[in-house]
Amino acid sequence: MSSLSRELVFLILQFLEEEKFKESVHRLEKESGFFFNMKYFEEKVHAGEWDEVEKYLSGFTKVDDNRYSMKIFFEIRKQKYLEALDKQDKAKAVEILVQDLKVFSTFNEDLFKEITQLLTLNNFRENEQLSKYGDTKTARGIMLSELKKLIEANPLFRDKLVFPTLRASRLRTLINQSLNWQHQLCKNPRPNPDIKTLFTDHTCTPPNGPLPPSAGNLPVTAVAKPSPYPSVGAHGPFLSAAAAANPGALAGWMVNASASSSVQAAVVTASSMPVPQNQVSVLKRPRTPPTNSGVVDYQNPEHELMKRLRPAQSVEEVTYPTPRQQASWSAEDLPTKVVFALHQGTAVSSMDFHPALHTLLLVGSDSGEITLWELSLRERLTSKPFKIWDISACSLPFQASMVKETPASVTRVSWSPDGNFVGVAFTKHLIHLYAFSGPNDLRQQLEIDAHVGAVNDLAFAHPNKQLCVVTCGDDKLIKVWDLRGQKLFTFEGHDAPVYSICPHHKENIQFIFSTSIDGKIKAWLYDNMGSRVDYDAPGHWCTTMLYSADGTRLFSCGNSKDGDSFLVEWNESEGAIKRSYVGFMRKKSNGIVQFDTTQNHFLAAGEDGQIKFWDMDNTKLLSSTDADSGLSALPRLKFNKEGNLLAVTTADNGIKILANAAGFRSVSGSAVATVTPVNCKVERSSPVRSSMIINGVDPMGRTTEKPRGGEDASEKTKPWELAEILDPAQCRLVALPDTTDTTSKVVRLLYTNSGVGILALGSNGIQKLWKWARNEQNPTGKATASVVPQLWQPNSGLLMTNDVSGVNLEEAVPCIALSKNDSYVMSATGGKVSLFNMMTFKVMTTFMSPPPASTFLAFHPQDNNIIAIGTEDSSIHIYNVRVDEVKSKLKGHQKRITGLAFSAQLHILVSSGADAQLCVWNIDTWERRKSITIQMPAGKAPTGETRVQFHTDQIRMLVVHETQLAIYDASNMERIRQWVPQDGLSATISSAAYSCNSQLIYATFCDGNVGVFDADSLRLRCRIAPNTYLSQAALNAKPPIHPFVVAAHPHDQNQFAVGLTDGSVKVLEPSESEGKWGVPPPPPAATDNGILAGRPSTAGQEQLQR
Repeated sequence: MSSLSRELVFLILQFLEEEKFKESVHRLEKESGFFFNMKYFEEKVHAGEWDEVEKYLSGFTKVDDNRYSMKIFFEIRKQKYLEALDKQDKAKAVEILVQDLKVFSTFNEDLFKEITQLLTLNNFRENEQLSKYGDTKTARGIMLSELKKLIEANPLFRDKLVFPTLRASRLRTLINQSLNWQHQLCKNPRPNPDIKTLFTDHTCTPPNGPLPPSAGNLPVTAVAKPSPYPSVGAHGPFLSAAAAANPGALAGWMVNASASSSVQAAVVTASSMPVPQNQVSVLKRPRTPPTNSGVVDYQNPEHELMKRLRPAQSVEEVTYPTPRQQASWSAEDLPTKVVFALHQGTAVSSMDFHPALHTLLLVGSDSGEITLWELSLRERLTSKPFKIWDISACSLPFQASMVKETPASVTRVSWSPDGNFVGVAFTKHLIHLYAFSGPNDLRQQLEIDAHVGAVNDLAFAHPNKQLCVVTCGDDKLIKVWDLRGQKLFTFEGHDAPVYSICPHHKENIQFIFSTSIDGKIKAWLYDNMGSRVDYDAPGHWCTTMLYSADGTRLFSCGNSKDGDSFLVEWNESEGAIKRSYVGFMRKKSNGIVQFDTTQNHFLAAGEDGQIKFWDMDNTKLLSSTDADSGLSALPRLKFNKEGNLLAVTTADNGIKILANAAGFRSVSGSAVATVTPVNCKVERSSPVRSSMIINGVDPMGRTTEKPRGGEDASEKTKPWELAEILDPAQCRLVALPDTTDTTSKVVRLLYTNSGVGILALGSNGIQKLWKWARNEQNPTGKATASVVPQLWQPNSGLLMTNDVSGVNLEEAVPCIALSKNDSYVMSATGGKVSLFNMMTFKVMTTFMSPPPASTFLAFHPQDNNIIAIGTEDSSIHIYNVRVDEVKSKLKGHQKRITGLAFSAQLHILVSSGADAQLCVWNIDTWERRKSITIQMPAGKAPTGETRVQFHTDQIRMLVVHETQLAIYDASNMERIRQWVPQDGLSATISSAAYSCNSQLIYATFCDGNVGVFDADSLRLRCRIAPNTYLSQAALNAKPPIHPFVVAAHPHDQNQFAVGLTDGSVKVLEPSESEGKWGVPPPPPAATDNGILAGRPSTAGQEQLQR
């Protein structure tokens, strides 16, 4: 079908949608296969209309089209099968198994057998892999999220997921314009024509007497929604699509000076309909674009380069992704936290992430082996050692070299843009092409003896919409191959071995940049006209070129022979360097610096055992990290497509995976997920301020108040006032259902790390879990005060109940900790520590029988199998769950342990006790580094429960005591500031916690008040009165009901939950109109109100906030 016919289908789809012909819309979508309506698909999945789901999908793909399609149909049919089992409808389940799922048995017989065995279980959740299966709605939502990813990655859905941008009623507009044209062609045009049909061309009925012709527009009342349109003559000459395009968008180095023969203009020829005389001359004129100030004049000497690059013939283009509008960003968007390390075994020479499966990493090594890693599983999926597939097909010089010399090393690994192929280049002649059809399935596709000597680089390209492989080598040539191994082009012109290639396209121009080891940069079109440019790279040696992800900006990075490194951005319109980035060591590099780009905003390069980051728009170094040390001298590095994971090479032949918050979530699917924040320093000259402000104050002596872009400008001009919430109407509030239990107060409260649930531990040792369902009212499925959650229980009816045999519950100190992936919860209430499965509520194991009883629990940040257990006898046990053994016993407190917090940044554990003492322990040796007693207000004894929590920077620390809130610098255990109850918040503090981003502190008080503090200054910004969330009965109760514990949402800084002494739990959020808890207080004076600037003196430390 031609492109115009395809566009007509879109116009008809728009018309049907506007006229509410819903069934016809979706039937045409399916039958044409031009547009996959994801919203409609989601509706049908949520409704469980599986027949319609598959019927709609069938218009776009079949089960056996590719691995993505197979996975899509499998997930749908598996869900259909599980729902039948969940309803105990075994007959229906057998029918689905035989009719729908059996087709997959030929691809994975073991999986089909395992699915069949589910029929023998009373509850399929008894299967370990399905133990996390929740209710039907939740399961459908999770599956839909996976389906959307598969559909987006499936090449069969490319260009079918976005509906074209059209003005409203576009088809009517075209009809109106046609009628206007027809009316102008009338021999006897009437001023008010009567349009009665669209089936035939319009002509006005001749009147009884002549009427003057009208040049006015035709009022097309017959076509509903009338609106005037100019006559056809007013539209000017028709332009071909290529000619009408803005040449300025081609950015100079490659430019289309003539209309592309492959792009047909949407024109009506003179022979297709009658043309009035006054139009003939217009249509006969050359179809050139009108003068436009936005069009570059290529005859201008300034653009002499562009004339040299003018193609002799055009090559059909592949549409490049439209540049996305940049979202707000910060240094925290950079993946700088070490998640884990992989041991490759031999030196890594090249890496590349899959374009759609963002945790799938391809690695090539010096041994010639390639390896596929699945980072979310920490698993080596497959490895392919170097071997020659068909030595007889290789050239004689290569055969001779392989007899005498060592095996080849990998120089480059690369995924094809659709992720279906893997290309591998070697140091000796060869390239290998593999077909990728599944995690463990790399199939040999093609072996080419491509170059004489080393193949230095390999990349995929799409000239003429045909997937090809581009290579370069020591023989000074660049070659282009199709996937059958046929050579399409050979580019000659370099005088030295070609080091790297960068295929790209702009508009309808396909081209290749190449660099050679003599520092020359050349550019080639897919023709036989030779190089179009000849430039010198900075350093005049080896250079690599890359475009930003949106294809709009060109960068290069390389070295001089003397060891100087250069990272620059190019001005393509002039072929000159636009900016040079600084921050490299002078004459330091004994090799070639590697670099990469991400998020259309950041650059990264490896040098001197570090990864260095730049903002693309600023030449000064943004930040750097040594990734906990151990990197190669010149680390190789690669971002995944999302920019949330960064793979870097280590000196011990391994790879470290660095992540930001989003990347950490994507690879933390197992119970042993770990994360190590590393020493990522932000340069003072950088446009981004570090989030790690030592001692909580700016080292330059300025205020610690950070700019908050989200605050309204109008608020900055108003006098600051403390926000007070005095009425339920001033905020959003939800009480979690089925929680009333006056015999058991909520003593511990946690959000799940995913943010979809809340876990409460009562003083009776019973844990309760609430979950928010994903639905129309709550499309994210996250915890919210706008929707009532469900008290969740497995079908077995089990409760998560601690061992309380022989325990005096009034004296017991309950404690709880949750694994990072929400799979397990560990808790105790005076008895043994129990490890529960969060999906089945079953006790997985128990350990640490009293005495002494456990009083606080914390997972080690680098190993979820290591747990720090504080006890009632003041000791801390470092316990290994895997081997059921206490590895170390730490002693330093005088009374029971009340708090534990790890800092992976500082490699320490901080403990707090009922003796108001803080101890710092080295987590490598478990030796005590330091002990201090918290500074008490005058007249207060140094006793009472003390809690500790680290700021997100892992350096500052919140210390909570009934008498105070305090911020400490954990690197030296000096107090930065302190706040004591006063004025409207004068009662004893019951609990406090940082918000998810450590910008706020939520504190609860024994009189029912809640305070929201600015975390930097410890200044109160909002007070929430008890009557906001407590009923009148609760306010009048004896003893008074008040919040005993507070928890902050892990992703929403303005949401928190409180557990009350009557056993209830409330979730609070600001009103939608406000969106936040008050506004930040104005910057204080240097030592005003207890905020201590710089190093505090003894006198200054005693000055408290008032």
